[in-house]
Amino acid sequence: MKLLSFVHQGRETWGAVVGDGVVDLGKARPQHAGLVDYIASGEYLQAAQHVEGLPVAAKLADITFLPPIPRSEKIVCAVRNYMDHHQEVLAAGMHRELSEQPPIFLRVWRSQCAHNQPIVRPHVSESLDWEGELAVIIGKGGRNIAEADAFDHVAGYSCYNDGSVREWQFHAKQIASGKNFESTGGFGPWMVTADEIAPGRELKLETRLNGEVVQSSHTGHMIFSIPKLISYSSTIFTLAPGDVIATGTPAGVGWSKKPPRFMKPGDVCEVEIEGIGVLRNPIVQQD
Repeated sequence: MKLLSFVHQGRETWGAVVGDGVVDLGKARPQHAGLVDYIASGEYLQAAQHVEGLPVAAKLADITFLPPIPRSEKIVCAVRNYMDHHQEVLAAGMHRELSEQPPIFLRVWRSQCAHNQPIVRPHVSESLDWEGELAVIIGKGGRNIAEADAFDHVAGYSCYNDGSVREWQFHAKQIASGKNFESTGGFGPWMVTADEIAPGRELKLETRLNGEVVQSSHTGHMIFSIPKLISYSSTIFTLAPGDVIATGTPAGVGWSKKPPRFMKPGDVCEVEIEGIGVLRNPIVQQD
């Protein structure tokens, strides 16, 4: 199933994609305040049964998308988690060693925007870069999760654009300042439940800027696997239902190009992942 959060007729709700429309499960199952509560209850595993017999509330074209999990407690992001991206960083002149453990940072939920919603280039920078990524959404929380058990904690997957304000990222060795400008990270359009994607399946990932392919890879090139990222993160803090792990980006970011190329107002950036869909974001300038 494809589960999503959205606004329809001025009301924030959540539901499931059926054909070219959505079923409003938020209305049908009011005991769950949002998609994260539905996931936490475990009832999302019966989503296909829950939509049976329910009417389509609206066409996808007539809703306003929200990030699948609008206000995640934690958004954990992996750094340089594709070997080809690590190599392009070195080729661009940055000295970085491969680490024995996954390097991570955290995003705040306000730094995200939904499918079809604008990614905002801040006033202080013209170096807004794209990073197409696979996002993992936690279904069952836990602490000290073993790698062998990690996929049992995955509710589903989504597309992510870990938009980066590059010179702010490089202010210090800790890169979070360049990763948390408001509305710079695309997330969506929905969450595909984990039963539709076999654990460890290699998924093609493609990022396009104005229709031009700028990143093309697959998730089999990750340095640290999804189970490793889950296990490592859960050693630090308790993972909660609705937490998001953005698993890193492959080669092809704009910063590494010669000359560098960045997203600018008027552009459209798309991240497409096999088996999930297309996340689309126009680029606008901060008001």
